[in-house]
Amino acid sequence: MIMQNYVGCDISKQWVDFFDEASGRFRQIDNQADAIAAYVAGLCPGRDFVVMEATGVHDRLLRHALAKAGIAFSRHNPAHTHHYAKSTRRRAKTDRLDARMLSDYGRRYQPEAEPAPCEQGERLQSLARHRDHLVDMRTTAKKHLAEAFEAIVITSLEETIAHFDTRIKALESLIANVIRQNQDTARDHALMVSVPGVSKVGALSLLAHLPELGQRSPKSIAALAGLAPFDNKSGKLNRRSQIQGGRSRVRRALYMAALSAIRTCDRFKKFYTDLAARSGSKKLAIIAVARKLLVVLNAIIRDKTAFA
Repeated sequence: MIMQNYVGCDISKQWVDFFDEASGRFRQIDNQADAIAAYVAGLCPGRDFVVMEATGVHDRLLRHALAKAGIAFSRHNPAHTHHYAKSTRRRAKTDRLDARMLSDYGRRYQPEAEPAPCEQGERLQSLARHRDHLVDMRTTAKKHLAEAFEAIVITSLEETIAHFDTRIKALESLIANVIRQNQDTARDHALMVSVPGVSKVGALSLLAHLPELGQRSPKSIAALAGLAPFDNKSGKLNRRSQIQGGRSRVRRALYMAALSAIRTCDRFKKFYTDLAARSGSKKLAIIAVARKLLVVLNAIIRDKTAFA
């Protein structure tokens, strides 16, 4: 049996720092495709396991190189690894120390390997994020328009909003083409919009930002979206359970879908009404509907059957 070797990896925009557990050696390379490919070529599939923090786009080149070479890897929430570092009483912080800490973190928790990155999924995520950014800028312009009184300012803002409308519409058309080009993605999108309250844009957000949908348990998928309630009890303290963490963009999409589902579907409306009456909190009931929608969507994608 091959002994697993955990390689810690600290990533920044310019550099990638590695610590190899087996040899005890550090190495810093440029965060560039050629340098990364050369380093990864020296790793051993089945033996080496790379542990890194989730760093947005900065870890993309490394993830693709590792997947291409058949090297297992996992990414972790920086908040979790930070708390682990504090638990070891380490006060100093450098890139080399962070790389070593991540190697120790891998040895301690022995995480599961992540699936290989999907280029089509990453493209969809990039387009969805850009659409969200344009929508946010349009919303800001609309707020400024509501407060404007000078004619030239009003005209300028109206032109800006019209420009954003055109760009968003064109981007949505491009996104629709990307979805149609992949048979599995097109099927999953169609299954999602069969659920009451889930719009085409909401389904896009879930496809882009929650690729684990249909692959996790109901509790696990709810935790990823930040819709799993966590207990807050200690001694005589007994506070109401609260949701926390998770992916905010997914949670917003599900919250909006829940509002729509409550208005348009008797099944979800009754669930909401009964829970709001019992709990005395409409917001809690809406969040519960959002979680129920997520569980339904998870089952639908898992089983490949439309909502009934």
